[in-house]
Amino acid sequence: MLPVHKLLQNKILIVFWLFFPIFAAKADFIPLTLEKNFPLKLIAQSEGLDCAPPILSRLQSHQIAAGETIESITARYNLLPETLISLNPVLEKGSAPVGEKILIPPYNGIRVEVPSGATWKDLEAAYGVGADILFETNGCENVPSVVFIPGVSWQPTSQEVNNYTGLGGYPLESVATVGLGFGWQVLPSNGQVMFHSGIDLLADPGTPVLSADAGVVAFVGQEESYGYLVVVDHGGGLQTRYAHLSKIVVSIGQKVNSGDFIGAVGVTGTPDLAVPHLHFEVRNLLPVGWVAQDPQVHFAN
Repeated sequence: MLPVHKLLQNKILIVFWLFFPIFAAKADFIPLTLEKNFPLKLIAQSEGLDCAPPILSRLQSHQIAAGETIESITARYNLLPETLISLNPVLEKGSAPVGEKILIPPYNGIRVEVPSGATWKDLEAAYGVGADILFETNGCENVPSVVFIPGVSWQPTSQEVNNYTGLGGYPLESVATVGLGFGWQVLPSNGQVMFHSGIDLLADPGTPVLSADAGVVAFVGQEESYGYLVVVDHGGGLQTRYAHLSKIVVSIGQKVNSGDFIGAVGVTGTPDLAVPHLHFEVRNLLPVGWVAQDPQVHFAN
């Protein structure tokens, strides 16, 4: 994939300062502060949220050799000194003791002990990293006692803008009612709290589904709870996904323009709503994979 270079004008907050620039959406959609007696149970959204094990369970081990320094080790793994020091107290004095084994993360960040009762939203407010990203990088589970916060700085800088003003179009012929929004949502069917990786746009079966922008069809087929799914890659680390389709009229590798007919609304897979809808996602390519963003902020004004 191409490196990320598109930023949402006036709608995307920079939250990562990793070993190369990465940008992610910071949206106000995650209502995780629930009443104390609410039976909170987070379940990873089956519609595309295939979470890897938590970052802290996937750290490498490195035994410090003679002649190595903190700087040489961080250069070897393309990290910053602050990242290694935060994970390895043995390095806090600034030296690299020969023979000591230290932990190496896949990218920059810090290990944080979570205060009792804190939520993903609390962590987002404290460190400026989107709660959805924290949720995915830490295994899609309830807030554990210790988490890994991606990034190397948590003081937001001024927003950068370029000529990107959002997706060129809309996935349906007209703006539809959102039956289920993005982020943590309470499922009407069972009252469980789940992370919804897209938005469900209410529409009758057979309603034409359109490509939301120009790109290349990256996937076509049946994908578990998605049902019949189309994924369009728009370049620059940006994808859109169209799920629960009743039919598909494009093929892998086909170039599409904004507004091109790619399929029709259906009820295939395992929809979260009983009423017919299009499940629509926007994802950005980050070091942790294709991370879901709120599609609403990508729609051009």
